[in-house]
Amino acid sequence: FEFDKNNNAKNSSKDPYEILGLSKGASREEIKKKYKELIKKFHPDFIQGKGLDEEFLKFAEERMKEINRAYEILMKNS
Repeated sequence: FEFDKNNNAKNSSKDPYEILGLSKGASREEIKKKYKELIKKFHPDFIQGKGLDEEFLKFAEERMKEINRAYEILMKNS
């Protein structure tokens, strides 16, 4: 896991492709694949199961909000 305290999920001005780590114009399949990867990495249930600290759990919750928003935007527009 990478923990970047400066990665603020409240910054909704970020490009959804950038949030998901994709190049612009990625296919629906690429978007879905990357989304599933990120869910496995940041979903709070997985974090709790690994026994990581509360600070990282809060970060993961915010990151999931950002990931979900980006995924919804890309899926609506692709």
